[in-house]
Amino acid sequence: MACFFRRSAALQLAKACGQNEETLIPLISVAPVNKKQSVADLRVSVSHLLQSGAVRPDGDLQNTTHTLARQIRTDAVVEEVIPGRGVIHFRLNKLLLAQKLLDQLRSDPDGFGVKSEILRRLRVGRTLVEFSSPNIAKKFHAGHLRSTIIGNFIANLKKALGNEVIRVNYLGDWGMQFGLLGSGFERFGSQEKLRTQPLEHLFEVYVQVNREAESDASVRSAAAHFFRRLEQSEEQALELWRHFREITIHEYKRIYQRLGVEFDHYSGESFHRAETQTVLDELRSRRLLKTSQKGTGVVDLSDKGDMSNYATLVRSDGTSLYITRDVAAALDRKQRFSFDEMIYVTDKSQTMHFQQLFRILQAMGHPWAGSCHHVAFGLVQGMSTRRGEVLFLEDVLEEAQSRMIHNMRQSRTSKELEDPEVTAERIGISALIVQDFKGPLISDYRFEWDKVLQAQGDTGVFLQYTHARLCSLLRQQDCEISCSDFSPLTDSRSVSLLQHLLRYDEVLLQCATDLQPKHLVNFLMTLSHLVASAHRELPVKGSSEAVAQARLCLFSSVRSVLANGMRILGITPVDKM
Repeated sequence: MACFFRRSAALQLAKACGQNEETLIPLISVAPVNKKQSVADLRVSVSHLLQSGAVRPDGDLQNTTHTLARQIRTDAVVEEVIPGRGVIHFRLNKLLLAQKLLDQLRSDPDGFGVKSEILRRLRVGRTLVEFSSPNIAKKFHAGHLRSTIIGNFIANLKKALGNEVIRVNYLGDWGMQFGLLGSGFERFGSQEKLRTQPLEHLFEVYVQVNREAESDASVRSAAAHFFRRLEQSEEQALELWRHFREITIHEYKRIYQRLGVEFDHYSGESFHRAETQTVLDELRSRRLLKTSQKGTGVVDLSDKGDMSNYATLVRSDGTSLYITRDVAAALDRKQRFSFDEMIYVTDKSQTMHFQQLFRILQAMGHPWAGSCHHVAFGLVQGMSTRRGEVLFLEDVLEEAQSRMIHNMRQSRTSKELEDPEVTAERIGISALIVQDFKGPLISDYRFEWDKVLQAQGDTGVFLQYTHARLCSLLRQQDCEISCSDFSPLTDSRSVSLLQHLLRYDEVLLQCATDLQPKHLVNFLMTLSHLVASAHRELPVKGSSEAVAQARLCLFSSVRSVLANGMRILGITPVDKM
């Protein structure tokens, strides 16, 4: 509904500067709520108007601002126009603000924000998101948590904005590490342990064989030999590999279910091993693949053709590499899914890899490589459980659940819950997600349980508490919420909430533009703090029918936006806690 008010301000602005209102709408933004002082509802930067050619300079910037502000007329929607420092503010009719905003939230709560006019200029199509991508034959490492929740957020956001989304889990299920694992299992693996503790045993084998390979050349040689057997499709080696892959995926799906994450397509490097030869043949035919002095096959990516930057696609023994299979995977996905954009979500150590991948695809004559993007993220430092440094994601989930159960018992709320363990896990996962999403994804951050699980402050626990508290308030009502008189919502607390809700579509636009969840997290946190203050100062019980209904309508609308935003982040809202 921000578009209605934005358009109204743009119409008045267009009349003053002789422009089409459509060109001005994207330049008008909602002013953030300011606790210290009352602010106007909408604003436009005069510098942006000058840069777009919408207005001509009139002396210095401040003079232009005051001159233009005097020319803008008010109407039933825009009650006041206020010149600031290089900015023009628009103050809206507060009664109309409450009516329009809450009517839309009541009639189409799921469409609020995501159907905004300013989001229509975003490209909508088919988006393929590759994320999580753990290595098979290993327990789900905690290091893959970031890729999993970030990729899930991007997929949720793209879907909410009208895209068809394909979620791909590209498993690390091929490569020299399986030479090590396979040869190691043949040496000291146990079929009995593989049946009872499959991933724990495979991890033990992998650690042991890696340790021996560091000092024993024969172990490294045996690993290389086993991988050649895989590449040559020897049935005995493939049968062992298939078994490792099958038990791993079964285990992973259980963990994804706990996180509330689903995939449309499970793929892996192994799916494209047969296609790598086709890739290499095409590179040779285009004279892009060269042989290095070491006997490896490389593609020169340097601007001057001096091999200062190159990518290795074939080992000297003829076996493929990760990037070779990534090229084959990208070509196969384009043909199979006909995506409009493809997004890879991995840690920042792989930035160079994806730069090389995209340049190879472009060199092969595929312009759609320009629609491929890498979303990089930093590392989490200091993540540990009570038992010590953490390795596996399941340990993190168990720790989050147990700590939340302890906290809930301290506040004596879990006795009222049907399934406190499920609620505790959902709140714990919310805390992990919010902690991860608060800052720029590229940044490393230090993990501290006590801060993550605090009930106050900008945490996932506070977000869930706010939602649960609003649900409790709405459950207490005996009759259906219906508001025809919005005049009780013109006080400062109500207006602050309405002003903030007005920003939701702009926040989604920010997220869609840079694929950073921090904008949405900050919006939801501010919304939670604002509604907490409003809940204290705007009582429903004891108020007249008209006032009570108006406030319930406002609180119900906030709950809807809060829940919708949380779901985009990948958080399952809880109704009680």
